[in-house]
This record gives sequence, C-alpha cells and structure tokens, in this order.
Amino acid sequence: MALAKKHSRLVEFLIIFAIAYLASQVIMKLFFSDSLGGDIERNNLLLIPEDATIRGGHHPVVTLENYTEQEVTLADRCPNTPLDVYRVEHAGRENEEFIPLHAEETILPCVAVPVLSKGEKARIDFAPWKYSLFSEYGVYEIRVPEGTEGAAVIRTRVKIHEPGFLVQTFRTFITKPFLNFLIFVASLLPDHNVGIAIIVLTFLVKFALFFPQQHALEGQRKMQILQPKLTELKERHKGDQTRLQQETMKLWKEHNVNPFQSCLPIVIQFPILIGLFFVIRDGSVLELSRHLIYPMYSHIDWSFGTNFLGLDLTEPSRFILPPLLVVLQFLQMKMSFGSAKPSSQQDIQQKVMLYVLPIMIGVFAFQFPAAVSLYWGVSTVFAIGQQVVVNRKRKRN
Repeated sequence: MALAKKHSRLVEFLIIFAIAYLASQVIMKLFFSDSLGGDIERNNLLLIPEDATIRGGHHPVVTLENYTEQEVTLADRCPNTPLDVYRVEHAGRENEEFIPLHAEETILPCVAVPVLSKGEKARIDFAPWKYSLFSEYGVYEIRVPEGTEGAAVIRTRVKIHEPGFLVQTFRTFITKPFLNFLIFVASLLPDHNVGIAIIVLTFLVKFALFFPQQHALEGQRKMQILQPKLTELKERHKGDQTRLQQETMKLWKEHNVNPFQSCLPIVIQFPILIGLFFVIRDGSVLELSRHLIYPMYSHIDWSFGTNFLGLDLTEPSRFILPPLLVVLQFLQMKMSFGSAKPSSQQDIQQKVMLYVLPIMIGVFAFQFPAAVSLYWGVSTVFAIGQQVVVNRKRKRN
C-alpha cells in the first residue's frame, strides 16, 4: 500500500511538472518570443520585426533569416547600422517619401551581424541607434542593403507611436521614480553597483506595501480557517443557491471575514510591482533609459556597475539563481498554505500552485537578466518573512 502511494505521488508530481513546463513555454512564446511566426518564403531572405508597432521610448528589433543557397554577409558599417534605415513621410499615400537616415554615433557598441549560411537567422537589435535614428514618432522602413548576396529588395516597416495616457501616467508616477531612485542609490556607491541598488529599492517598496500585503495575507489565512465550514455549508445546501449564499454571508459576518480582504491590496500593489519589474529588467543599462531619467541626472558620466556576487546582472543566470528561486518560491507557497486541510478540489489546486509556480519562475529565470532574478529573490525572501509573522499571529490566537 505504501509503495503504491509513493508511486501515485511520483506520477502526480511528474504530471504537475509537465504542466508547469508546458505552461511556461506557452507563456514565453506568447509574450516573450524572439520572432514572429508565419510561412517561410523559400529561396529568399526574410526580414521580420519582433514588433511592427512600437511605443515611444523603445526601439526596433528585427530578425534576418536566410533561405537562399548563398551565404549572406552584412558589412560592419559602425557607427551606421548594418541595415539601411529610412524615415517614411506620408506613409500609405501615393506621395510617399523615403528619407535615408545615417548615424554618427551610438549609445552602445555596435555588434557585427554574423555570416548567415542557408537556414540560419540573426537577431539585429537597433538599441545602439535608439536615440540617433528612432527618437521621432512615425513610420520607418528597414531594408537589406542593395548588393547583398541573395537579396532583391528585402524590407520591412515599423511604426513608433506616442505612448497612450495610461502608459505615460505609469512612467511618470512609477517607472521614472523607481529608475531615478536606483540611480540615486548607485551614485552613493563606489562602483555604482546596480545589484545593491536593486536590493535597497526592492526592500523599500516592500516595506511601503507591508501593511496592505499583511492585510491580504491575514484575510487569506482567515479564509483558509473557514474553508472546512464553507465546504460543510456547500454540502448541506446543495441545490439551494440562495440559502447557501445567505449562510455563507452569515458565516463571514460571524467571523469578521471580508472575502475581498485578500484581493484589494493585491490590486493596489500590482501596478507598483509590475513597474518595479520593468525598471529592473530594462533600466539596468542606463544608456537605453535616457528618456526616463530626471534632468538632474541627465548628464551623469557613469554607468551602472552590473557585476554582483560574481554575476553579470545584464545576462541570465544559468546555474545559481534559477534553482534558488525555485526553492524560495516553493517555501513561500508551502508556508502560505499552512496546515489547513483543503478539500479534494482545493488540494489539487494547491499542489498545482505549490509545484507549477516555482518551476515556472525557475524557467523564466533562465530567460530574463539576472537583475530580474535578484529582484524576485529579494521579494520572495521578504514575503517569506511576512508569512512567518502571519503564521505566528495565528498560533497565538
């Protein structure tokens, strides 16, 4: 019997692991894919933008794919781009005009495009020319230079548009303050280390959100305690939805429980935490974030120090942070569920959360810069501490 139970648990874990892996891959393809899908045009070059419509403050990224029989070589024309860039005036009209753009400087070092054999592709990031070529709103056409082997007229277009009201508000009240605080903290450090600045900023944000989060955790704990009684009510009043709702409301009132107590603080925190995530993901390279920097820091002559505890925070961590995040997230989820005995349906949901979420975060850690993993790890450690406070309070009561 015991052996059968162990086999059952092993099969259950493998199924949950498979679900976690597949879910993480789907999410990565939907939201973080490097290229667009579509039919392959054989015997030609393809130039595909990662995003054909870009908010102001971002820059184009394209993928060049070689399906010809020849090797394709793009000349290194630094400080100019390896591809030709044109600003399109009167786009979509009969009197379209193409204004060639040339750069005299870059904000990041140029990266040469490798020689592409048949079936190979190269990702061409225009980050070095973000402000010199793509600072204005409008339509841009990107072309493979004439004379390139295997290229007829290979082109694609991208449109850079003004951010909407919500994005501008988000940047004004969340993104800009967070980034400039990172700059402030780093400016006080000898090597301007962004790792230490991330830890300081994360802790300050978590402390600012401490009471709303604590309120949410306590509400979640109360709901867990009442869960057996709620399950009993569902069985007792099965088929009588009106009576079930009345008895449920009565039970909540008797125990001073607000079902929305755990939801509202999370809704309030969500934009702040999302803003912090994007600042740390995109802001660790100051040269690419000039449009978000306050005037008092606009002339700084230094960049963030991105080495922290032997890690390059601008690159994904492969061996240290992903497994560490899995363990920390598992521990947090385990503590949040506590010792309450869930129903069979809730037991399945809890197991999915207990195993799927940590594994998904571990997979994401392989994709994102280590700066993001550092932020997530510090946040999780803080959350574990908060959960300890809630659990001890419950025991005293």
